[in-house]
Amino acid sequence: MKPPRLSPQSFWAVRLECPYSQCEKFEAALADIAIAVSSYEVDEHARPEPIWGVEGLFTAPPDAGDIGARIALTVRAQAVAEPAWRMEHVPARDWLRDSYESFQPLTAGRFYIYGDHIQTAPPPSLLPMRLNAATAFGSGEHESTYGCLMALSALRKDSALSRAISAGGGMLDLGCGSGILALAMAKAWRRPVLASDIDPEAVRVATLNVRQNREHGLVRVALGDGLNIQAVRQRRGFALITANILARPLCRMADGIAAVLRPGGRLIMAGLLSRQEAMVLAAYRMQGLKLHSRIVLNGWSTLVLGR
Repeated sequence: MKPPRLSPQSFWAVRLECPYSQCEKFEAALADIAIAVSSYEVDEHARPEPIWGVEGLFTAPPDAGDIGARIALTVRAQAVAEPAWRMEHVPARDWLRDSYESFQPLTAGRFYIYGDHIQTAPPPSLLPMRLNAATAFGSGEHESTYGCLMALSALRKDSALSRAISAGGGMLDLGCGSGILALAMAKAWRRPVLASDIDPEAVRVATLNVRQNREHGLVRVALGDGLNIQAVRQRRGFALITANILARPLCRMADGIAAVLRPGGRLIMAGLLSRQEAMVLAAYRMQGLKLHSRIVLNGWSTLVLGR
C-alpha cells in the first residue's frame, strides 16, 4: 500500500523565543487559534536557563494585532519579559513524499523497520515492522523512539517480565503515535497490547499500521486522554508500559501510571531531554518506582523503571 497522496499546503508560522520555563504559557497563548503549536530547543547553554522556540502554525495569515495582544497578556499575567515575535510564510512542500522517499530501513536491537518502497526481504533473524512516513510521530529514527525500541529489545531477556506478561499482565503504549512501540511489544512477546492516543489522526495511522503488519489480533488502538479511557480502567494493571511523550506530561501522569503498573512490571519512558531526567525520576520515585536502566542518545534519555 502506497502512502496517502496529500496536496502540499503552505502555512503561516508565528515564532518567538523565550526561556524554557515560559514555553508552556506562550504555547497556551496560541493554542486555541493555531492548527498546531510546538516548542523546540534553541540554545541549551544559555543562562540562567536554556532558550526555547515556540511556534504556532496557521492555514491563513493570522491577525497581527490579535497575536500581539495575546503575547502581551501572557507577559503581564506572568510578569516576564516580552519576547520578540515574527510571522513568516512557510512555502508548500510535500513533506510526506519527501520523508517517504528518504526513509531507509532501520535496525534497533532485534527490530527491523522498513517502508513499502523497500523490495528486499527483512533479515530472518530480526522482528520486522512495516511503517511508512505518515502524519503520526514514530518511525524509529528519532532518538526517543529508537531508545524505546532498544529498551524493549533488551527487556526480551528479562525472564521475570516475560513471566508477568504471559500470566496476563498486559501491555500498554501510552501516546502511541504511529503505533510502532505497540507493534514492537506484540511482535516481541506475542501477547495483547493496548495502544492509546489523544490525537484522532494518530489513532487512524496506528490502526492502519497495525492492520498492515497483520497484528490486529493482538494490538487494540483506542482514542482517549492518557489513562482516562475505559479500556485502561477495565484491566487490573499492566506488566509493561511504554510512554514516549514529553517530560512535563510524564510528571503529571506519574501517580496514574504507577497505579496501573503491576509489581515486577517495567515502565519505559522517553521524549525527555537528558537534563530533564532528574525532574521526571523524582516524580516516579515518589510513587515507589526505581530506575533499572537508561539509554542516552544525542541528549535524549530513555528510562526503564520498575518496582
